[in-house]
Amino acid sequence: MSSCLIFTFIFTLCLLWSCFSSSASLHNATDENVTLQPQHEIQKLKLIREHLQKINKPAVKTIQSPDGDTIDCVPSHHQPAFDHPLLQGQRPMDPPEMPKGYSQEKESHEDFQLWSLTGESCPEGTIPIRRTTEQDMLRASSVRRFGRKIRRVRRDSSSNGHEHAVGYVSGSQYYGAKASINVWTPRVSSQYEFSLSQIWVIAGSFADDLNTIEAGWQAPFDYVGQVSPELYGDTNPRFFTYWTSDAYQATGCYNLLCSGFIQTNNRIAIGAAISPVSSYKGGQFDISLLIWKDPKHGHWWLQFGSGTLVGYWPVSLFTHLMEHGNMVQFGGEIVNTRPGGSHTSTQMGSGHFAGEGFGKASYFRNLEMVDWDNTLIPTSNLRVLADHPNCYDIRGGVNRVWGNYFYYGGPGKNSKCP
Repeated sequence: MSSCLIFTFIFTLCLLWSCFSSSASLHNATDENVTLQPQHEIQKLKLIREHLQKINKPAVKTIQSPDGDTIDCVPSHHQPAFDHPLLQGQRPMDPPEMPKGYSQEKESHEDFQLWSLTGESCPEGTIPIRRTTEQDMLRASSVRRFGRKIRRVRRDSSSNGHEHAVGYVSGSQYYGAKASINVWTPRVSSQYEFSLSQIWVIAGSFADDLNTIEAGWQAPFDYVGQVSPELYGDTNPRFFTYWTSDAYQATGCYNLLCSGFIQTNNRIAIGAAISPVSSYKGGQFDISLLIWKDPKHGHWWLQFGSGTLVGYWPVSLFTHLMEHGNMVQFGGEIVNTRPGGSHTSTQMGSGHFAGEGFGKASYFRNLEMVDWDNTLIPTSNLRVLADHPNCYDIRGGVNRVWGNYFYYGGPGKNSKCP
């Protein structure tokens, strides 16, 4: 929200509350002189600033990204993770043993985030953290819920507006998963919606005790520069992580917006924009993600791209995932708020149906699982599900080059999806 709009909003409120005379002036919602603002606005700004102090840590170096992000290089032992009661006083672990059968894929681009294209980097012993601003938090519906997902009741339920096109395996014990995910910039139609593509490692039931580990890319909302997406402020697809141990109720968050995930890498900023992205009938770009459980210490590690460890979710964060997962999902998810009473036109993937194939539809390829012996094996018994196939669909396949794969996605609202 611009300073002008914030001024207008607060000025109107203050007139209604008769809180200042006609000669009073407020320049914007983040001025230090807030004594004349309505009490609830003062309280909200106080909560925001207290929260920002918790998640924005002192930096030894600051980098300005071409997309407007500020990247803080924070000493790794001062990152938000170590504010967690179970992690205080700890330091990042050494790299774990890689799964057997892992082979590095050759990436066409070593730099895959906009902030690093300038040639800047964070020093050894620090990690890059995208700085959260007051404006980011002013876009949020709630300070308390900032950085958290809406509760997701079931994989196959859209009662809360979540819709999916996923491939999944269940019925066994899973110690990790790997896939290459096609990156796009889908259109998102509402401030309260999103479109993402990710891997889920899941344990427990889809009730109050659900444990999940999630990573992928997410596209937020932007409306002609007037209403910005809650977390990021633009439409660039962003690399993200997420976790919860209680079905998205009180635990977990995106990226490093709460204590939990421990980052070990000084080259990747979680929450930063991915570049380049795929284009319709043009160049295709995908990212490889690997999540697996370290057999020695039990932590769940994340690798992004070609052999680059990002960090890990400590096993102490979880209940059911202390042992293993009982389901793995790959695919897309959107939130449908039914604007105007009809289905949203928020796109999933490329915004095109699976049947259009390579160069047009979005894909996951080379789906693999990590077994009890810390070995990567091809995914077997993969099932595919689209809970609203007229809006977003999915088609699976197997071939020699891509192994297990599927195309998925769609435009949302159309003649068959009113």
